[in-house]
Amino acid sequence: MANKDSFTGIKNFKSQPLSFFLHVLVSASAFITIGILFAIIIYILIKGIPNLKPSLFALKYTTENCSMLPAIINTIIIVVTSLVIAVPIGVFSAIYLVEYAKRGNKIVSLIRITAETLAGIPSIVYGLFGYLLFVIKLKWSYSMPAGALTLAIMILPLIMRTTEEALKAVPDSYREGSFGLGAGKLRTVFYAVLPSAIPGILAGVILGVGRIVGETAALLYTAGTVTKVFENMTGAGRTLAVHMYCLLSEGLYVNQAYATAVVLLIVVVLINTVSGIIARKVGTKNGKI
Repeated sequence: MANKDSFTGIKNFKSQPLSFFLHVLVSASAFITIGILFAIIIYILIKGIPNLKPSLFALKYTTENCSMLPAIINTIIIVVTSLVIAVPIGVFSAIYLVEYAKRGNKIVSLIRITAETLAGIPSIVYGLFGYLLFVIKLKWSYSMPAGALTLAIMILPLIMRTTEEALKAVPDSYREGSFGLGAGKLRTVFYAVLPSAIPGILAGVILGVGRIVGETAALLYTAGTVTKVFENMTGAGRTLAVHMYCLLSEGLYVNQAYATAVVLLIVVVLINTVSGIIARKVGTKNGKI
């Protein structure tokens, strides 16, 4: 059966050369993309793993150990803080746009265009905005809260747009069934629509986390490059990506920078894996319900 299908496919390609060309082009693009990805990962692992040492995970940074542990702790803090600010605002904004705003409203269209535009702005622009607003205007100086708020503003359009698309993907029959059972608008949104959209919302959150973890430009202007663990609301600190950038820019700790890149890669993979597992479990649970 498989051989017959393959023969039929080859025959169709011969009668349609353009389809064969497009098939080869798409396949080649996929293999090139996967090849580049694996090449980058292998290169980072080869360069970084031999330089991983226990001293890199000391609690205090010194010029001798170049510890990345303070940067790891700061990364976790800034990720959690940014998500706590951005996720509720982004999700509730998307709920309003999809469930409450009138369809065809010009203001809604303007909000969507603005969100799409903001999602494509380079991160250094957000860094300059955070620097002018939080560091200069509000006189927060270089601090972790300034960096967290800047990153929250940066990922807000991404979370809002992905949540909006996830809510649009929920069938209208869910809403109609809830209304038919006598549920109100608010109960329908939170008990029928939102649970079904959680996998899509988590996908947006995952993208946001990935952008936060790998961000450097916006944090250089707001959170600073202090090597110690974030201690108070006015304290500065560097994340893992900023730590790696600083080590490379100094030119004296290239090996430690490669080791930091390995840890950063592992952190991103772990975050994506855990988030994917949670999304699948939530999707399966909602499917059973």
